[in-house]
Amino acid sequence: MSLEKVRSEISGIDTGIIRLIARRQHLAEEVIRIKMQEGLPVHDEHRTRQVLDSVFNQATECKIDPVAVQEIFRILIGMSEDRQRGFSGEGNLP
Repeated sequence: MSLEKVRSEISGIDTGIIRLIARRQHLAEEVIRIKMQEGLPVHDEHRTRQVLDSVFNQATECKIDPVAVQEIFRILIGMSEDRQRGFSGEGNLP
């Protein structure tokens, strides 16, 4: 496989990742609607820990750096919480 072919495939994967992040962000709006109805706070430490533990284990199984993957998910969780705060009126929508 040529370098250009590999780079093209990586670019396609990058586009897919961005679309998945966008979908995750849209789902964060659904999450805050439910949380607001149930009187729950934006931040859920238990859920955050579940997600971070799960991605650590998945990354380990895939033989990629689990600590780096957790960092990526900390960012994603932060983005989701920021979006929820904006949607709920606690902050600004990005």
